[in-house]
Amino acid sequence: MKISEASRASGVSARSLRHYEDEGLIVPGRFSNGFRDYCRSTIDRVLVIRSLLESGLPVRLIREVLPGLTDGSADGTKAVCAEFLHEVQDYRDRLAAHIAALSDQQAALDTYLREARRAGP
Repeated sequence: MKISEASRASGVSARSLRHYEDEGLIVPGRFSNGFRDYCRSTIDRVLVIRSLLESGLPVRLIREVLPGLTDGSADGTKAVCAEFLHEVQDYRDRLAAHIAALSDQQAALDTYLREARRAGP
Protein backbone atom coordinates (compact mmCIF):
# COMPACT_ATOMS: atom_id res chain seq x y z
CA MET A 1 0.00 0.00 0.00
CA LYS A 2 1.11 3.57 -0.62
CA ILE A 3 2.14 5.91 2.17
CA SER A 4 -1.25 7.64 2.31
CA GLU A 5 -2.98 4.27 2.72
CA ALA A 6 -0.42 3.19 5.32
CA SER A 7 -1.01 6.43 7.19
CA ARG A 8 -4.76 5.79 7.32
CA ALA A 9 -4.29 2.12 8.26
CA SER A 10 -1.87 2.87 11.09
CA GLY A 11 -3.21 6.20 12.32
CA VAL A 12 0.32 7.63 11.94
CA SER A 13 1.03 10.60 9.72
CA ALA A 14 2.97 10.16 6.48
CA ARG A 15 5.61 12.42 7.98
CA SER A 16 5.97 10.08 10.97
CA LEU A 17 6.23 7.08 8.66
CA ARG A 18 9.09 8.79 6.82
CA HIS A 19 10.70 9.64 10.16
CA TYR A 20 10.47 6.01 11.32
CA GLU A 21 12.16 5.01 8.08
CA ASP A 22 14.89 7.64 8.55
CA GLU A 23 15.49 6.32 12.07
CA GLY A 24 15.83 2.76 10.77
CA LEU A 25 12.72 1.55 12.57
CA ILE A 26 10.94 0.42 9.39
CA VAL A 27 12.05 -0.47 5.89
CA PRO A 28 9.14 -0.24 3.45
CA GLY A 29 9.41 -1.83 0.04
CA ARG A 30 9.48 0.26 -3.11
CA PHE A 31 7.31 0.29 -6.20
CA SER A 32 9.06 0.40 -9.58
CA ASN A 33 8.46 4.16 -9.65
CA GLY A 34 10.33 4.56 -6.32
CA PHE A 35 7.24 5.18 -4.18
CA ARG A 36 7.15 3.45 -0.80
CA ASP A 37 5.18 0.20 -0.53
CA TYR A 38 3.94 -0.71 2.95
CA CYS A 39 2.90 -4.29 3.68
CA ARG A 40 0.71 -5.44 6.57
CA SER A 41 3.70 -6.53 8.65
CA THR A 42 5.20 -3.03 8.35
CA ILE A 43 1.92 -1.51 9.51
CA ASP A 44 1.90 -3.92 12.47
CA ARG A 45 5.46 -2.84 13.28
CA VAL A 46 4.42 0.83 13.07
CA LEU A 47 1.67 0.16 15.62
CA VAL A 48 4.24 -1.35 18.02
CA ILE A 49 6.57 1.63 17.46
CA ARG A 50 3.76 4.09 18.06
CA SER A 51 2.77 2.35 21.29
CA LEU A 52 6.36 2.34 22.56
CA LEU A 53 6.88 6.00 21.64
CA GLU A 54 3.62 6.99 23.34
CA SER A 55 4.84 5.28 26.50
CA GLY A 56 7.80 7.66 26.46
CA LEU A 57 10.57 5.30 25.40
CA PRO A 58 13.36 6.91 23.39
CA VAL A 59 13.90 5.96 19.74
CA ARG A 60 17.36 4.61 20.61
CA LEU A 61 15.90 2.01 22.92
CA ILE A 62 13.11 1.12 20.52
CA ARG A 63 15.60 0.69 17.68
CA GLU A 64 17.70 -1.69 19.78
CA VAL A 65 14.93 -4.02 20.89
CA LEU A 66 12.37 -3.75 18.12
CA PRO A 67 13.76 -6.56 15.93
CA GLY A 68 13.37 -9.07 18.76
CA LEU A 69 9.88 -7.84 19.60
CA THR A 70 8.49 -7.99 16.07
CA ASP A 71 10.33 -10.74 14.19
CA GLY A 72 7.98 -13.44 15.45
CA SER A 73 10.73 -15.96 16.22
CA ALA A 74 11.03 -17.64 19.59
CA ASP A 75 14.85 -17.75 19.48
CA GLY A 76 16.32 -15.14 21.76
CA THR A 77 12.93 -13.66 22.60
CA LYS A 78 13.34 -14.28 26.33
CA ALA A 79 16.82 -12.71 26.32
CA VAL A 80 15.57 -9.72 24.32
CA CYS A 81 12.58 -9.36 26.59
CA ALA A 82 14.76 -9.56 29.71
CA GLU A 83 17.18 -6.98 28.29
CA PHE A 84 14.30 -4.81 27.13
CA LEU A 85 12.60 -4.97 30.52
CA HIS A 86 15.88 -4.04 32.22
CA GLU A 87 16.31 -1.05 29.89
CA VAL A 88 12.69 -0.01 30.38
CA GLN A 89 13.11 -0.24 34.16
CA ASP A 90 16.26 1.92 33.96
CA TYR A 91 14.42 4.45 31.81
CA ARG A 92 11.47 4.44 34.21
CA ASP A 93 13.79 4.98 37.18
CA ARG A 94 15.45 7.96 35.48
CA LEU A 95 12.01 9.35 34.65
CA ALA A 96 10.87 8.92 38.27
CA ALA A 97 13.97 10.78 39.48
CA HIS A 98 13.28 13.59 37.03
CA ILE A 99 9.64 13.78 38.15
CA ALA A 100 10.78 13.95 41.79
CA ALA A 101 13.14 16.81 40.98
CA LEU A 102 10.38 18.66 39.14
CA SER A 103 8.00 18.07 42.06
CA ASP A 104 10.57 19.57 44.43
CA GLN A 105 10.90 22.61 42.16
CA GLN A 106 7.12 22.95 41.99
CA ALA A 107 6.86 22.77 45.79
CA ALA A 108 9.55 25.45 46.13
CA LEU A 109 7.67 27.71 43.72
CA ASP A 110 4.41 27.07 45.59
CA THR A 111 6.10 28.08 48.84
CA TYR A 112 7.54 31.21 47.25
CA LEU A 113 4.15 32.20 45.82
CA ARG A 114 2.38 31.65 49.17
CA GLU A 115 4.94 33.77 51.02
CA ALA A 116 4.91 36.46 48.34
CA ARG A 117 1.11 36.68 48.49
CA ARG A 118 1.16 36.93 52.29
CA ALA A 119 3.68 39.76 52.14
CA GLY A 120 1.40 41.66 49.78
CA PRO A 121 2.31 44.01 46.95
